[in-house]
Amino acid sequence: MSWFDALILGGVQGLTEFLPVSSSGHLEIGQQLLDSAGSGEENLSFAIIVHAATVLSTLVVLWYEVTRLLRGTLTTLRWNDEKSYVLKLLISMIPVFVVGVFFKDYVESFFGKGLLLVGICLLVTAVLLAFSEWISKRRQGSGHDVGYGDAMAIGIAQACAVLPGLSRSGATIATGLLCGVRKEVVAQFSFLMVLIPIMGEALLDVIKIMGPDTKLEIGMGPAIVGFIAAFAAGCLACRFMIEIVRRQRLIWFSIYCAIVGSVAIISEFC
Repeated sequence: MSWFDALILGGVQGLTEFLPVSSSGHLEIGQQLLDSAGSGEENLSFAIIVHAATVLSTLVVLWYEVTRLLRGTLTTLRWNDEKSYVLKLLISMIPVFVVGVFFKDYVESFFGKGLLLVGICLLVTAVLLAFSEWISKRRQGSGHDVGYGDAMAIGIAQACAVLPGLSRSGATIATGLLCGVRKEVVAQFSFLMVLIPIMGEALLDVIKIMGPDTKLEIGMGPAIVGFIAAFAAGCLACRFMIEIVRRQRLIWFSIYCAIVGSVAIISEFC
């Protein structure tokens, strides 16, 4: 992978991690367009690096909320709103933890298999976004905070979104809206719930890379360039997406996913 490819793909990852258009799907499309599809291990190593960058961008953008939750959880023994919120975040991580532990190899087999699956999953994302916005507008702004059942439902959506082309943020935000969660809080919950799973996966990957018989599958230069590009783009996209959800403008992303998904499917047969 060249530095230029890493710059483009890192920027794509940073933008699409938070926008409901599927970061994994766009990485797959970007690699096809740039003709930079390497080995499965190289692609997965790069994906872990740029995902770690977007986690860091989430911490920067939501720093106040993260520190508030940590203070409320660690500085007192009494049960409070912060502990309840953290418990909901942990509940939401259970499904993706199960998938990561028991089905990791099976999930990884889906990557690098062409654009047909990506296109289908993008169409599913488009339907989810359109339907959730329609339901949300029918409620005319009513809704509730994230409950424990909502957290599990959103977590299941996140676990399903490991497929390339099925947007993680799109699936989790749409599921939250369909559950009746207020649009003002659903995007923030969606972004916070991914922190620990991605950091855990990145840590495991770093441990694997640092092993005596392994090496980084991509060069250090492209890895650094991709990380910086993903971090910078992620900071911009995270702030932008929170505002988009508040204003209920998901339909435009639904249209975009439908167009890109259709093109991906057609190109697979051409």
